[in-house]
Amino acid sequence: MIRRLDLSDPAVAERLLRIQHAAYAVEAELIGFDGIPPLQEDLAGLMASTEHWLGRYDGAVLVGAVAYELTDDSVDISRLIVDPAYARRGHGRALLDHLDQLEPRPVSLVSTGSANTPAITLYKARGYTETDQVEVAPGVYVTQLRRVS
Repeated sequence: MIRRLDLSDPAVAERLLRIQHAAYAVEAELIGFDGIPPLQEDLAGLMASTEHWLGRYDGAVLVGAVAYELTDDSVDISRLIVDPAYARRGHGRALLDHLDQLEPRPVSLVSTGSANTPAITLYKARGYTETDQVEVAPGVYVTQLRRVS
């Protein structure tokens, strides 16, 4: 089940923060860089987020989420996180599919660590193409991807 998340609910925000920290710890290991901003975020910062959030549940347990921002013609995916204990079960893909149905836009944008092969593979399998690589720290690159409908 996928539904909108209310980050003003402390229980939801606390679970989401645990998932976010765990998911970004995996990415930090993959890319060799632990300065990823969501990895450093605290509960107050997460609860102050102005992004839209969708959460994926396995029964009553929140197992993943996607955060995004909208313009008239694009959706900018700012975070896609899955609890590592639930990884590789299609939760990320399900969140992206649901987002496409809920907020259809001609353009979708996303970025991820260039060494995060699982994420790059997921986005490319969904029709995204690389548009740029940006060095965010010495030797650490982020790949920007775009999909046009």
